[in-house]
Amino acid sequence: MSTLAVELAYTMAATKKCDVYSFGILVLEVLMGKHPGDIISRIQTHTDHSISLIHLLDPRLSSPTSQGTLNELSTIVKVAMSCLRTKPEYRPTMRSIAQVLEMESDHPSPLLSP
Repeated sequence: MSTLAVELAYTMAATKKCDVYSFGILVLEVLMGKHPGDIISRIQTHTDHSISLIHLLDPRLSSPTSQGTLNELSTIVKVAMSCLRTKPEYRPTMRSIAQVLEMESDHPSPLLSP
């Protein structure tokens, strides 16, 4: 398990796709309240990437109750998971990530509202 993008660990050359990987790690850390090491290992070693949203969220926080909040969290987790793809060319760009999150914020709910 590594918190570094695979290509960075091998080449020591930072790229935009390395930043995307780091963004995915950061998002999961914020949601989980801890380092997502087990999740990273699972993603990189298994073909089944389905992980229950409830198992990802920090248990010290109250569970989301509205469907809108659950939908937003689901979108955020999907974006974060896509950032952790092993092959950099399969990771999204930060521009596409921003667009997805912006579209999600166009449908206001307590989670993403200012």
